[in-house]
Amino acid sequence: MSLFTRSPRGPETPADDGAAPGEGAAADGKDGGRAQGAGDGEHRGTAGWLRRHRVVPRTVTVLAFLLVAFALLTPNRLSEITPGAFARVPIEGVLGVVVVLALRGRARRIAAGCGGAALGALLVVKIVDMGFYQVLVRPWDPVLDWAFLEAGLEFVTGEHGGASAVALAAGAAALAVGVIVVMALAAMRLAGVAARHDVLAARAVVVLWAVWSVGAVFGAQLVPGVPVASSNTAKLAYSRALKVRRGLHDKEVFARQAAVDDFRATPGDKLLTGLRGKDVVIAFVESYGRDAVEDPQFSAQVGAVLDAGGERLRKAGFHARSGWLTSSTMGGGSWLAHATLLSGLWIDNQQRYQNLVATDRLTLNRAFGRAGWRTVGLMPAITRAWPEGRFFGYDQIYDYRTLGYRGPRWAYATMPDQYTLSFFQRVEREREGRTTPVMAEIELVSSHAPWAAIPRLVDWKQVGDGSIFHAQGGVSLKAAKWPPNDKIRGEYRKSIEYTLSTLISYVETYGDDDLVLVFLGDHQPAPTITGEDASRDVPVTIVARDREVLDRISDWGWQDGLKPGRRSPVWRMSDFRDRFLTAFGSQPVRAQSQANPR
Repeated sequence: MSLFTRSPRGPETPADDGAAPGEGAAADGKDGGRAQGAGDGEHRGTAGWLRRHRVVPRTVTVLAFLLVAFALLTPNRLSEITPGAFARVPIEGVLGVVVVLALRGRARRIAAGCGGAALGALLVVKIVDMGFYQVLVRPWDPVLDWAFLEAGLEFVTGEHGGASAVALAAGAAALAVGVIVVMALAAMRLAGVAARHDVLAARAVVVLWAVWSVGAVFGAQLVPGVPVASSNTAKLAYSRALKVRRGLHDKEVFARQAAVDDFRATPGDKLLTGLRGKDVVIAFVESYGRDAVEDPQFSAQVGAVLDAGGERLRKAGFHARSGWLTSSTMGGGSWLAHATLLSGLWIDNQQRYQNLVATDRLTLNRAFGRAGWRTVGLMPAITRAWPEGRFFGYDQIYDYRTLGYRGPRWAYATMPDQYTLSFFQRVEREREGRTTPVMAEIELVSSHAPWAAIPRLVDWKQVGDGSIFHAQGGVSLKAAKWPPNDKIRGEYRKSIEYTLSTLISYVETYGDDDLVLVFLGDHQPAPTITGEDASRDVPVTIVARDREVLDRISDWGWQDGLKPGRRSPVWRMSDFRDRFLTAFGSQPVRAQSQANPR
């Protein structure tokens, strides 16, 4: 039987043949009229009841259709959700109807239910993608990105408390399950309708297939930039399947990359010989990206800070050179960027991070330690135990609990950057009886979102235990409010100006012939600040009074000053370790053995 031949069916309502024709008619006009009137009233009542009750299933069917169409056509980026995105023909829906018409009975219901559930799961993925694109400018990786969801819950806990975080997690899980279940029911509903109206459904399939084919061949568009022929959901499913496959194999890929370490066997007396006797600071500036230097909305003010600061440092006898690094992350995940720079490996997901800290990889911190430096880490954003810190090779880690700060909080930042640098100067560089140089990795977090409170510089001699900052107010993370959309970019810019001004002031105040400062951004801020097409580049600068230090990087092509030029070279952040160790030491002693798990 052809799809275009209507299936044989019996009458919708069986005929009532319990009475002979004409039986029940009234014998006289009065009785007949009364009986006729009663019959008409009953008929009208029944018809009205049927009309009212037919509206409900029809409404449910329409809602099911709209829900499935929305799931098939909606993009996975908020910026792409426009009316034009829904003026398309989804090939997945057309093929779904073909499958429904080809099956019968229980097989059709099972296929529809499974297909709907799968579509619901893909809609959940699209929703999660929207969040990831808004913050990290990339889609969600279902294998490697669970750590970011955990970090998000920690952020909610800090802002609204643990109960709110638990409620949010439970609500999100219930919503995801609900979307999958409702989508399965919607698909089953539509499958039943298509089966009952198989000829009409078949004709619709032919028409839509023709429209989709013409649109695909000729690139037809009802809305500029939006093709009529859509296969986005199928492409999303395929690309996510490939991502899962890559994620599952990434552990082996990373292990092979980590096994190659040219400096692993280099002895301490051959490492960092060009920095002997220097105190070296590697400072990560939160969210200090290329846009802060080049975007017209920021470049005038931030550039003025860098230019004026560079001139002041030059008059004080300091020299600087700057370039660009491409970060392994964007919008968040600072620890991944830190690990990338320090290890010389590309760390762009939590699985790689966890695998890295389980090896004996020679980090920059370890290299300094092997060469005779005291190595410390100042981590004001770490508020609890951090077992991974042992991997990096610090002799001492100062976190929020041990930095001795007695001032107010500044939203996400537990303390102003000025206090962190002041503590380092007082406790490490000015430590009585010190006989060895110090290498410090310092996190500067005053420019971290939500940019709700920005401290002001005070006299360095008055910083003390940070109590002086109470006079400026501060704000707790729970009380912090995101600036309105028309002001948030300005507040971000001010936070970058503050941190850069603090670094420049620190060098002016405490810099000497033995200080070498390397400061860089960890990643670009979220697309709320940069837009969705921003690069992953961050500025990196080396400052020193000893000219010989910068002479060692003269072949890097970096620009003089605190601000890199547009044509300055761009390196992957993972390349920095080897270039730095080569410039300030000897050629690597290649190891014959591979990196071992610890």
